[in-house]
Amino acid sequence: MRYWLAPLAVVLLLASCATPPPESEQQPAEPAASKPPSSRPASQPGLSAEAQRALARRGIKQHDTSPVSVTSRCSHVDEIGTATKLNLQVDDGDVRDFQANVAIKGRGACRFALPDFRQETATPQVLLRHARDSKCTVRMWREQGEKITIAFTGCHKSCEGKAFDYLWPILVESKTGQCS
Repeated sequence: MRYWLAPLAVVLLLASCATPPPESEQQPAEPAASKPPSSRPASQPGLSAEAQRALARRGIKQHDTSPVSVTSRCSHVDEIGTATKLNLQVDDGDVRDFQANVAIKGRGACRFALPDFRQETATPQVLLRHARDSKCTVRMWREQGEKITIAFTGCHKSCEGKAFDYLWPILVESKTGQCS
């Protein structure tokens, strides 16, 4: 009676190692004309049609890659005492004014000014590279609806002491110009 268990165990072991057929074989492909246009994802630059469909099936939205446009003259002090002053003007990805001073309580300050940078890209995100310190980059992109993120990478020389280790991205409301 026990002899029939061994072949069954082998069959179950082999079945557990099997891989499902590729997705294209699992579901029959529907002709593109049968789908209404509203169910197809809008074409996004940089992503293949297959990748766009995969994102749409999972309910994942791609970041907005439209050019950044924002004007801001703001000051903000957060809960731990980090003081941010920002003058920023970006028109369709073209940076016209950028001055940021971030004083981090007990750590020092970081200073950034447009004359020290050269603009390398305007879309999908603005990229500014420091003219003398090529490791230092400032990136700006649209995220979280109407917020613009300004992030700093490798800019230790633009800061006093170890202030850069405590520097967070700056968020700017594109409609109001307020920063946080």
